[in-house]
Amino acid sequence: MSFRPRAVLGMLLWSMPPFADAQTAKYPVKPIRMVVGYAAGGGSDIMGRLIAQQMSEALGQQVVVENRAGAAQNIAAELVAKAPADGYTVFLSSAALGINVSLYPKLNYDPVKDFAPVAIFATSPNLLLVHPSFPAKNAREFIAVAKKNPGKLNFSSSGSGSSQHLSGEMLKIKIGVDMTHVPYKGSAPSMTALASGEVDFSFNNIPSAQPLMTPGRVRALAITSEKRSAMLPELPTMIEGGVAGFVTQTWYGVLVPAGTPPEIVNTLNSVIVKAVQKEDFRTRLAQTGADPIAESPDYFRRLLRDEIERWGKVVKASKAKPE
Repeated sequence: MSFRPRAVLGMLLWSMPPFADAQTAKYPVKPIRMVVGYAAGGGSDIMGRLIAQQMSEALGQQVVVENRAGAAQNIAAELVAKAPADGYTVFLSSAALGINVSLYPKLNYDPVKDFAPVAIFATSPNLLLVHPSFPAKNAREFIAVAKKNPGKLNFSSSGSGSSQHLSGEMLKIKIGVDMTHVPYKGSAPSMTALASGEVDFSFNNIPSAQPLMTPGRVRALAITSEKRSAMLPELPTMIEGGVAGFVTQTWYGVLVPAGTPPEIVNTLNSVIVKAVQKEDFRTRLAQTGADPIAESPDYFRRLLRDEIERWGKVVKASKAKPE
């Protein structure tokens, strides 16, 4: 007795899905690699290790953080984009994923097509900071000073193309005033420059600014989130200060290579969402100056597209270039 080729093919195709489903149902059966695009000790690394611990406990498999620093996380992004779509290599990304597509002339990956977003779990806004001697007590007064002194104010950042730099460029566009960008090699020297009076103002996140805010060496005028922060509830937003639509923030999220089975994406999303709902994890995020967020893969996908569009306009208008 013999089978016709078409019948054999049909039987093979029929038998494959249950096997694949069984493999997916067992996920994960081995450790998961979490690739972080920055060096150990930085914001992304800290966030990666915080969420990796939560994922390890929930999944019953170790989530191992691997630092692949360089090119504003492009090295790490390319590595994950080309990894097998099996859920065992994940990408801990920051907001740079939405910036780099406009900032760099050529990327070896597509931030939308090459990844399946899993979950964004934290956001960290910037603060508009000034030297204590600056003649403004809030964002409205700052804007008035800037408009009276076009081209005379300067601002520091942690480097060209950073969210701090582009926050300054966005402010220039929003209020229609030219100001000079002075890049430094990291947040620490950028803050030191502001505290010493080398520059007039800067944008930086809460953890980097707090050590200098407490002794009064720098002064915060506004926060760049859509709503006020629970850490600094008395500090108005830039929107409250009269700059419509001014929202800039660093976000932290987990993505996997495109083509990863939806069941695995949903499993990882569920684990991260449940972690964010835990009070102790939310407290740890708050201690870093970040706000917790628990949303779906679709929400993350929309956010990424919005970020690419938002920063694309700023990069084009400012002609910002990577260092």
